[in-house]
Amino acid sequence: MKKIWKTMQPWFLYFLMYAIVGWAYEVFLEVVVYQWGYSDRGVLFGPYCPVYGVGALAFLLCFHKLMAKKEPRWFRWIKPLIVFAGCMVVATAIELATSYILEAITGAWPWQTYVDYAVNFQGRIALSPSVRFGLGGVLFLYVLQPLFERLVGCMSQETLNRVSTLLAILFVLDCALTVITG
Repeated sequence: MKKIWKTMQPWFLYFLMYAIVGWAYEVFLEVVVYQWGYSDRGVLFGPYCPVYGVGALAFLLCFHKLMAKKEPRWFRWIKPLIVFAGCMVVATAIELATSYILEAITGAWPWQTYVDYAVNFQGRIALSPSVRFGLGGVLFLYVLQPLFERLVGCMSQETLNRVSTLLAILFVLDCALTVITG
C-alpha cells in the first residue's frame, strides 16, 4: 500500500493543483467576466473543483506520450492542434458524464445549463465551453504541467509524503463533510 501511495503522491498533488486552478478560473469567470458576483463554484467546501483535477489527469493520461515524443519539425505545428482537439473531446465527455453522475446523486449539476448556447446537448454540454476546455488543456499541458512537475520534483520524499498525506486527509474529510451535510 505504501508503494502505491508513493507512486500516486505526485498525481494526487497534480489533481489538487488543477482542481484549485479550475476553481479560480470558475470564480474569475463569474466575478470578472460575467460580473455576476462571487459564489462558491465548487461542490465541496474547499476552494477546488474536482472535475478540473479529473480532467487534467485525463489529459495527462491520454496525451503524455504525445507530449513527450520528439517530433519532426513539421509536426511541431500540428501537435498543439491535436492536443487541443483531444482535450476538447476528453473534457466534454467528462463534463457530460459528470452532469449525469451529479444529477443522479444530488438531483442537479452545479454549473449553469447551456440551453441558451447555440450548439448544446441537453443543456449539459455546449460547443463554446468545449472550445475553452480545449484551450485550457493546451495551457495545462504546455504551461502548467511543466511548472507543477518542477514544483513537485523539488520536494524531498519526506516533504512529498507529509504534504500529500495532509492534503489527502483534508480532502477526504471535505468529501465526507459534504456528503454528511449535503
